[in-house]
Amino acid sequence: MPLEISGLVKCYGRGADAREVVGGLDLKLQRGECFALLGPNGAGKTTTLRCALGLTEASAGRIRLCGLPVPGQAREARARVGVVPQMDSLDPDFTCAENLIVFAGYFGIHEREIRPRVPELLAFAGLEGKETARIQSLSGGMKRRLTLARALVNRPELLVLDEPTTGLDPQARHLIWERLRRLTAEGTTILLTTHFMDEAERLAHRLAILDTGRILAQGSPREVIAAHIEPQVVEVFGDWTEAESAGGSGAAAWAAAHAGALSRRCEISGETAFCYTDDAAPCWLIWPTSPACAPCTGRPTWKTSSSSSPAGSCGIDPREKPGVCTRQGLPQWTARNGPPILNPCQRASTPSRTPWTAPRSSTGCR
Repeated sequence: MPLEISGLVKCYGRGADAREVVGGLDLKLQRGECFALLGPNGAGKTTTLRCALGLTEASAGRIRLCGLPVPGQAREARARVGVVPQMDSLDPDFTCAENLIVFAGYFGIHEREIRPRVPELLAFAGLEGKETARIQSLSGGMKRRLTLARALVNRPELLVLDEPTTGLDPQARHLIWERLRRLTAEGTTILLTTHFMDEAERLAHRLAILDTGRILAQGSPREVIAAHIEPQVVEVFGDWTEAESAGGSGAAAWAAAHAGALSRRCEISGETAFCYTDDAAPCWLIWPTSPACAPCTGRPTWKTSSSSSPAGSCGIDPREKPGVCTRQGLPQWTARNGPPILNPCQRASTPSRTPWTAPRSSTGCR
């Protein structure tokens, strides 16, 4: 088993000042799977990884990494693991190729053995032709992909990634995701931490939701969503001037007036109201209309997403029921200062389906 953690506890400080950051965590990774630790900043994700790798001493618990006890044989275990840390640690004095060669030396891999693999590793990272490029000339996404390639120099049994796409633009994130999916398809075991729910859904076979050092839920992404989230989530944000007479405006005022009747539960986060419901259609039906573009600014923006459709497909033909079309469990349409518009979308299994969009109104609002 690549990683087995039982009863992991980590506290900082002593006595009355002790602060527990990981509390009794149990975790087992199966060979060849991608497992995600999902949680907000400060949930204990990085501390869990550091304890698992033997870089931070646990206060209590039992850890076995690649079949070896940690911290007793942590050094030997880490030689069989690849790590992509939260912050890039590439050497700016070396070229891309030299970063790989020097790092391989830390694992006792001679230059004559690693040099023939350098083009292969750079090609995997999408960095063909960058052998002699300096680190300063690389974009943030390129540096992140080079760090991933560097983690593979020792052909690891387990690849550990700490928030691998934080700070990257959407295109760079998707490139990293594609490389990680390729690794899992080849049988590499991956443990990653993230606070992006879509990242965990895309990559993980199983995930654990972590907060204040404790696992709140665990299972496949579909299982966790089905158990804890209603089929539809409607996000409402923006101004709602109809509430000004009641002494309020925005999403919170809208939620106070409508959310109780339209959803099972509602959460307010900043300027956004999240309404969890079995059917988003009632929200659509009560939505105010506008006779012209000018008054549209008095209406909040909203979008809907679905947790019930299989990842990679569109659950409902938008021409049949506008407003509940999804792909990958993410929002598929948004209204900004006007009636909602469906994004072009078609079921992956039926390529012949014609994309559909809402017609433009005579007033110019969409």
